[in-house]
Amino acid sequence: MNIVLLEGLGVDKDFLDRQAAKLEGMGHTFLSYEKNMDISVQIARSKDADVLMLANMPLKEEVIKECRNLKFIDVAFTGVDHIGMKEVRSRKIEVSNASGYATQAVAELCISFMIQLLRKVKQTEERCREGGTKEGLVGNLLSGKTVGIVGAGAIGSKTARLCKAFGCHVIVSSRRASVNKEVFDEKAELEDLLKRSDVVSLHCPLTEETQNLIGKEQLACMKKRAILINTARGSVVDSRALAEALEEGRIAGAACDVFEQEPPLDQQHPLLHCPNIILTPHIAFASEESMMLRAEIVFDNLYSWLNGEQKNKI
Repeated sequence: MNIVLLEGLGVDKDFLDRQAAKLEGMGHTFLSYEKNMDISVQIARSKDADVLMLANMPLKEEVIKECRNLKFIDVAFTGVDHIGMKEVRSRKIEVSNASGYATQAVAELCISFMIQLLRKVKQTEERCREGGTKEGLVGNLLSGKTVGIVGAGAIGSKTARLCKAFGCHVIVSSRRASVNKEVFDEKAELEDLLKRSDVVSLHCPLTEETQNLIGKEQLACMKKRAILINTARGSVVDSRALAEALEEGRIAGAACDVFEQEPPLDQQHPLLHCPNIILTPHIAFASEESMMLRAEIVFDNLYSWLNGEQKNKI
């Protein structure tokens, strides 16, 4: 098998060298590259591959169409909305993901965002650097707040558990018929959740149904003192509507780690120019520990597939 890794996995070279040696010992070829967004370069690197491995680098249908031998895509990421899945499905190419590698990392960042926004950390830091005090910027505790979790998957559940450890009441909105009552205090429809929550944290996948799930109408349902956290997918939120809500003080704050496109962002992006928001360039999944776990999962997926047993099937 010709196996091609199209981008780095954030782990040291020794780990990849060991995997390359193991695969070559099994009679396979293994080539690894650093990320390159040029379509022609991607095609040149991929066209003879039986297996492609990548993380969150976009892999468009026009690239996949040129990979006539492609049988398996091993994704070192949870979502696959960055992959041309229409072509993948039409050719019955098998796909596995690295589900679970970043559950703890994302949940911890969500809690950090909640506390930073509630305690006005960004504003008080700026005040301190200017030689001022906290006067007029005293914040609130996370403890005792109602937190609405949108999406009852692994990350949403982990975030809920951490919120409960802080003494929060946790509501969930989910398509699932039932949710774990040890994790979530109650289940509610999205509109009810938005109306009642002090903190709303998004943990749903990006689908046709969740595109712009949180728009002007939904933001209007939220409390004026509420905050919104998005570590799911950028397009789950209407960025312009969120920017307007923040500009007009219709919600108290927001934190976004994801956007409609991978950073760097266009400097005209509306969220870059509104108040009371924390913006990070898609860091939620990226800890040293989660990067190592991700690499281990994705190579375990590969070895299992080579042995005729597919894991983490999408």
